[in-house]
Amino acid sequence: MELELTGKNVLITGGSKGIGLAVAKGFAAEGCNLHLTSRTAEDLQAAKGIIEQAHDVKVQIHPMDLAQPGAAENLRQAAGEVDILINNAGAIPGGDVLSVDEGRWREAWDLKVFGYINMTRLYLDAMTTRGDGIIINVTGTAGENPDPNYVAGSAGNASLMAFTRAIGSTSIDSGVRVLAVNPGPVETDRITALLKTWAEAEFGDRERWRELTKKWPMGRAAKAEECADLVVFAASARASYISGVVLTIDGGLGARP
Repeated sequence: MELELTGKNVLITGGSKGIGLAVAKGFAAEGCNLHLTSRTAEDLQAAKGIIEQAHDVKVQIHPMDLAQPGAAENLRQAAGEVDILINNAGAIPGGDVLSVDEGRWREAWDLKVFGYINMTRLYLDAMTTRGDGIIINVTGTAGENPDPNYVAGSAGNASLMAFTRAIGSTSIDSGVRVLAVNPGPVETDRITALLKTWAEAEFGDRERWRELTKKWPMGRAAKAEECADLVVFAASARASYISGVVLTIDGGLGARP
């Protein structure tokens, strides 16, 4: 299937590890040139090396913390115009409403919730003016299946889902598609560490963490590459009538009783 992505310029936040890196590899395989940003220069440099070794594309890296005031504007200036924006940066801590204090809550939302909002605001205007562009927000299924022990993340993801639907419902009239991809559990370093902590608490053995995934679809979390495939397809010409929606990839986990 020809996705018509060759030569497109793609900006990916949180692009040095996990889902973001898998998305970067997916776009590179389609011949896209990349702008990658995350907080850690060393991780970005490693990602750049991996991608450029495998694909004949340009990869520019921009180490910065998008939670900081003015960071989104600085990134916009450094990266310039892009065809596709993938908002992916941010990890909101777990905990119930009493255990996540205001400082941690605000810090997490500054990066993920307001980071996505700020980046969308900066690029949407230019995309609308030229009548072309795609923005994909990688959110998370806690937004549609709220978890009291992940309340900050549930509320943040739900906000971004509403944000995406509201903008994408009309942006398509100006040639700009805005949508979200909602991953369930994905086998990344972050979720593996979380599962090991749970396994230590439940079994007294961190290495038994895979036992906690047995009730999940196919007995495992999604692979980052499976999420990336959906993101890349959603950004392609083959998905040209998709906007203002949230595409869930959780193997049906959220629909199980």
